[in-house]
Amino acid sequence: MDALERITCLIIGSGPAGYTAAIYAARANLKPVLYQGIQPGGQLTITTEVENYPGYADGVQGPEMMVHFEKQAARMGADIRYGLATKVDFSSQPYKVQIDEEKWIEADSVIIATGASARWLGLESEQRLNGYGVSACAVCDGFFFRGKEVAIVGAGDTAAEEALYLSKLCTTVHMLIRRDAMRASKVMQKRVLQSPNIKIYWNTETDEVLGEKHVTAVRIRNNKTGEKQEIPVSGFFVAIGHEPNSAIFKGMIDMDEAGYIKTIPGTSKTNVEGVFAAGDVQDKIYRQAVTAAGSGCMAALDAERYLGAKGIH
Repeated sequence: MDALERITCLIIGSGPAGYTAAIYAARANLKPVLYQGIQPGGQLTITTEVENYPGYADGVQGPEMMVHFEKQAARMGADIRYGLATKVDFSSQPYKVQIDEEKWIEADSVIIATGASARWLGLESEQRLNGYGVSACAVCDGFFFRGKEVAIVGAGDTAAEEALYLSKLCTTVHMLIRRDAMRASKVMQKRVLQSPNIKIYWNTETDEVLGEKHVTAVRIRNNKTGEKQEIPVSGFFVAIGHEPNSAIFKGMIDMDEAGYIKTIPGTSKTNVEGVFAAGDVQDKIYRQAVTAAGSGCMAALDAERYLGAKGIH
């Protein structure tokens, strides 16, 4: 067997967390290698306008912002590669990571920044109009629908929170709930039910999102009666949860029941020494570009201290 490539600091994933970790690790001369994964740039590449990231006074397109992050990491000296981590072995040091199901590499430290993926309903129209009125993040995109009518799908705390957020901006929020009850906590349900401009549709499925170039309406179906109706809306928000992209780490690292990687509070450290996690793969609460970037910085600083204490440079 050929000698494995040995990397001081391996970063898996390329959203704001991964790229920020690469910028800091490169500046600390850790010679980081970053594998971009299946969606270079992460969830921001499917976002159109980003207006809430500091420093962009006029806003920026999500994909363009990720190009800026990547260029900055490359300019600092990060080795950015195409490739997907497909298997890991954290049972002994140096840690081993397989890329694209073929090549194994060894790493003295690993920063996991694989992010999360929004759950979708699985409609063709939902994907076609994604970024053109369809969104999985009300906090990111709600601002663009001020004074308009929108629909939101979901029944948990996140859906309730996003519906309330939208209700402050939009004239009417049509909340579509599959069953005859909400999963959200009692306090969140109460707030939603007390909001005069949130209209709840129980026992309701989304049949289709309508519109040619952008969302114009949503067609819904009552799953008790089969009756269909169209609601004119400009925005359609999907709030049925996120899946952390953590499957390859199962059994190797501590996670919660939803698959989010656990980190020691106030740090990016996992239960495996020398393995750090940043961004949405370990954050189900905030899930913003700016918080992901901040945790990427933490992971690089934690990795630098860890490698320094081990005498690895």
